[in-house]
Amino acid sequence: MRERAAGLSIRLKLTLSYAAFVVIVGIAVFVVGFLVLRFVPDGNLYSESGTFTPGRGDLIDVFVRYAWYAVLALAVIGLGGGWVVSGLMLRPLHRITDAARAVRGGDLAHRVALPGRRDELTELADTFDAMLARVELTLDEQQRFAANASHELRTPHATMRTLLEVARADPDGIDLERLLHRLDLTNERAIRLTEALLALARSTRAGELSREPVDVDAVIAAVADEARPDADAARLDLVVLPGTGGIARVDETLMRQAVANLVRNALVHNIDGGWVRVTVTGSDDEVIVDVDNSGEVLSRELVATLPEPFVRGAGRTRGRADGTGLGLAIVASIARAHGGHLELWPGDAGGLRARLRLPR
Repeated sequence: MRERAAGLSIRLKLTLSYAAFVVIVGIAVFVVGFLVLRFVPDGNLYSESGTFTPGRGDLIDVFVRYAWYAVLALAVIGLGGGWVVSGLMLRPLHRITDAARAVRGGDLAHRVALPGRRDELTELADTFDAMLARVELTLDEQQRFAANASHELRTPHATMRTLLEVARADPDGIDLERLLHRLDLTNERAIRLTEALLALARSTRAGELSREPVDVDAVIAAVADEARPDADAARLDLVVLPGTGGIARVDETLMRQAVANLVRNALVHNIDGGWVRVTVTGSDDEVIVDVDNSGEVLSRELVATLPEPFVRGAGRTRGRADGTGLGLAIVASIARAHGGHLELWPGDAGGLRARLRLPR
């Protein structure tokens, strides 16, 4: 952090400015009074009754002498009053500064909580509190994500190490073909997990999105064609209903990945002889992609946790071997990066209903 040279405090600057303003106003008043005295006749005057009336020179002498006293008094009043008033006005800033110091020290739970009606300072304090809440939530999510990512990445590597140790301990008694097959599956899972982590990291950088006009219906059809062999192999009925998505300005690569993840999730978490339905609708403001699938009955509490990283239908960080637990988390992150959101709710007869909303 760059070191700054010491300077005058804002309170002192405001105090000096208040005092200078008061003195300038006082001098202006005295200048006006001096100009008015020019209309007084010069020389001493005496009334018919012999009463003495001071002339212009006498009045100017007295006026100037007491004007200096008044200017000095105004300067003192301006300094004292300005110091008090500026202290009252800057008190909320001191409160915000104390909160910032507490946050710098690691206390992200600290809030300004500035009372009072809405003004510039209360808006600043409320914005600061909202920023702290967002940072605290993001850090909590990152900590949970790092812990779960470490666990998930360690699992396939530990499996491969165990397989190799067993093979090394009894090299003559191993089935080489079976060992290579299991190592290949485990390595493939590690690769998929790493790619999913990279995709999740990229989808969070909203400022780096490459938005371009994309035919949403064509993207959905292409994703469905790629997923159809997997659906046929699993004996699942994959149907894409005629779409009305139209054209949207989105990152085509990320949108394709989001839809592909929804379709893959629907295929993986399904039942024998089940089905997957993909529907695309649109309006002037947004594009809506609905992916519904059959499956086991899910509770609303479980469905609410599915967009979190490494949460699968069977529970947290443990589930089917062909899933990484990051599919829906990536979709939710991509939706947020585009200014949209992902909605999930359980189907009436089982399965999951997913709705991806992307603004045009």
